[in-house]
Amino acid sequence: MTHSFLLEIGLEELPAKVIVPAVTHLKDKVAAHFKENQLGFESIEMFSTPRRLAVKVTGLEERQSDKTETVKGPAKRIALDDEGNWSKAAIGFTRGQQASVEDIVFKEIKGEEYVFVEKHIKGLTAKDVISQLSSVLPTIPFPVSMKWGNHSYKYIRPVHWLTALLDDQLVDLTLFDVTSGRASRGHRFLGEAVTLTQADDYKKALKEQSVIVDRSERQQLIIKQIEDICQANGWKSPLGNTSLLEEVTDLVEYPTAFYGSFEESYLIVPESVLETAMADHQRYFPVRKDNAENDFLPYFIAVRNGNDVSIDQVRKGNEKVLSARLSDAAFFYKEDQKQSIDEFVDKLSSVSFHEKLGSLYDKQTRLTAIANLLAPFFEVDEQQLDKIERAGMICKFDLVTQTVNEFTSLQGDIAGIFASERGEDQVIADALSEQYLPKSMEGALPQSTLGALLSLADKLDSLLSFFSVGLIPSGSNDPFALRRQAMGIVRIIKSFNVSIPFNELLDSIIETVDSVETKAAYIQNKDAVISFIKDRVDQWLSAEAGMTRDYDTRKAVLESDQDDIVEQIEAAHVLKAKKEAADFKAIVESLTRVSNLAEKASDDFTLSSDRFETDSEKTLYEAVLKAEQLTQTTLTASEKWQLFADMHPLIDDFFEHNMVMTDDSAVKENRLALLTRIHALSASFARFNVLVIK
Repeated sequence: MTHSFLLEIGLEELPAKVIVPAVTHLKDKVAAHFKENQLGFESIEMFSTPRRLAVKVTGLEERQSDKTETVKGPAKRIALDDEGNWSKAAIGFTRGQQASVEDIVFKEIKGEEYVFVEKHIKGLTAKDVISQLSSVLPTIPFPVSMKWGNHSYKYIRPVHWLTALLDDQLVDLTLFDVTSGRASRGHRFLGEAVTLTQADDYKKALKEQSVIVDRSERQQLIIKQIEDICQANGWKSPLGNTSLLEEVTDLVEYPTAFYGSFEESYLIVPESVLETAMADHQRYFPVRKDNAENDFLPYFIAVRNGNDVSIDQVRKGNEKVLSARLSDAAFFYKEDQKQSIDEFVDKLSSVSFHEKLGSLYDKQTRLTAIANLLAPFFEVDEQQLDKIERAGMICKFDLVTQTVNEFTSLQGDIAGIFASERGEDQVIADALSEQYLPKSMEGALPQSTLGALLSLADKLDSLLSFFSVGLIPSGSNDPFALRRQAMGIVRIIKSFNVSIPFNELLDSIIETVDSVETKAAYIQNKDAVISFIKDRVDQWLSAEAGMTRDYDTRKAVLESDQDDIVEQIEAAHVLKAKKEAADFKAIVESLTRVSNLAEKASDDFTLSSDRFETDSEKTLYEAVLKAEQLTQTTLTASEKWQLFADMHPLIDDFFEHNMVMTDDSAVKENRLALLTRIHALSASFARFNVLVIK
C-alpha cells in the first residue's frame, strides 16, 4: 500500500524571482530525504504561489524495509580473556548492539579474528521518516534571508503556517516556532482558511478558496486570457516577452487579465521607454497592432491578483498609475530633445566614473584608444576608423540624459535612439545601442562589428582600470560586475571568431597610458587580468561546450602558452574529440616525457646539429624544423594536433636510441635543447603533462 504526502510552507509574499528556485530546492530536499532514508516513492509535484511553497509526494511506501547489518567488534584476543571467558569489551559491544554474547561469531580479517554480530533493524514507518523533515526545512537556500520579531533564525520571509498530511493523518513537523496542522489559507481577499482532510484534496480545496496552486495551470490561464483579449481586439500577442510572463505568473494566486489605455500623445516617446515603463516598472504587457509594421498602440494588458469583480475600477486605477509614469517619461524625453549630443558629451567631464578612475569622459577616451587597437584584429577598413573614433568619443553621452536617469536599464538603447534622431551615421547609432551587450551572462550579443569593438573596449578598460586600483572581485563579491564583463569578452570573441593575442594587446593598451603611476599599475596587474579572463574561458568551456567533466582538458589548454581565446577553445574541442583515439595515450605520454625533461634544461643551452650522434636525433630535428615553419602559418587546432601525432613515433624512436641525461655534458645539453624546442611547440597548444590518461 502506498500513500500521498502533502507539505506546504505558508509565508508572507515572496519576491517573484525566488519562488521557482525555492520550491525546486524544497522538492530536491524532500526527495533526497526519502532517498537517504530508503523510503521509495513514485513522483513529487511542486506547487507555488506568492504566499506558499508546497510539494505533494505520491506513491510513498508505507515503511522502510527491515534490514540486517553485520557489525564488527573487537579482536578475538580482546573479546576473550586467558580463561576463554567473555571480556567486558565483548559484553559491552553486544549490549551496545542490542544483542548478547550468544550472538557473537568470529570472522578472520587479514590474519586476525574479530567479533561480529548481526544487527536486525526494523524499518521506520513513513510517518516516522516524514517527522524528521523538521531538520531539513530550515536548510532551503535563498539568495537573501531576513529576521523577524525577536527570533534569531532567518528565512526568505516570515513563516505563518505549516501544513503536513500523510493521506488523512496529520504529521507533526515544526519550522522555527510554527507547528504543522491541517489548515491552509486561501486568497488573501477572496478566500478563507481551509481545513484539509486529505492530502489529495489540496488543489481542489485551494481552488475553492481562489488560489490556483499549480503554477503551470495558473500560467496557462494567464496565456489564454491574454490571447483572448488580443484576438478580440485584433492585437498581436505580447507573450513573446517570456520573462514578463514568468514574473507575472509568480505575482498572482488567482489571475484575471484585463486591458487599459493611455493617451496617444505619449506615443512620441521612444518605444523602448514605453515598454520599460509598462513591463519593467508596472508589469504590464505592451500592445502592438497585428500587422506587418507591428505599430505600437496606446493600450496595455495587465493581470490582476483576483477575480473580475469591479474590474473597471481596477482598470482606471492602473491607467492612472501608468499615466503618471508616462507623463514623467514624456517630460524627460522632451527636455532631452533640447540638447545636442556634443552638449551632453561636454557634461561627461564633470561626472565621475569612479572616484579612483576619473570621469566618464576619461572612460570614453580610454575605451576609444582600446577600440582603435582592436580594429586590426577585426580587419576594419580605413573608412570605419573614423566611425570608431566618433562612436567611442560619444558613447557615454546618454548617461547624463534625464531619460536614462529615470530609466537606467535603457543605457545604451537611448544612446542609439538619440544618435539616430540627431542624424548620426546609423552604423554608429547601432553600435551605441550595443555597447553594453551582453547585459547578463547569457544575454544577447552585439551583432555589428563596431558594436562588438565598443563593447570589448569598454569591458577591457573596466577590467584593467578596476584591477589597477585593487578593486578585484573576491569570493562572491563583485560590485562592478567584472566577472560578467569578462564573460562578455569571451562570448563576443567566440561569436565573431576573431583571434586576439591578449599579451600583445594588453601591452599595446599599456603603451597608450600617459600616467607613469597608472602604467605601472597596469603592468603589475596584467597577468591577473589575463588569468581572470581565462577563468571565464574555463567557465564557458564547462557550461557551454559540454566539458563540465573534462577538467584536465580545460586545464591543459588554459595553462598553455596560448593566449588567444579562439585557439584555446578550438584546442579544447580537439583534445576532447581525440581522447577516444587509439593513439591518444601514446601521443600524450611522448609529449609529457618531453616536457618533463625539458624542465631540466637551462635557457642558455644551445642546439647544434653538429653534435647529433644518431640518425634518430637528426630525423627528429628535421621534423621539429618543419613543424616550427608550419606553425608560423595559419593552422587549425586539428592540424596542430596532427603535427604532434606525426612527431610522436619520432620522439619514441629518439628515446629508444638515445640517453638524454648522459655523462657527456655537451651531448646532454644538446639533446635537452632539442626537447625544449619540442616542448615550446606543444606548450603553445596545451600542457600535455596535466592530461589524465588511462
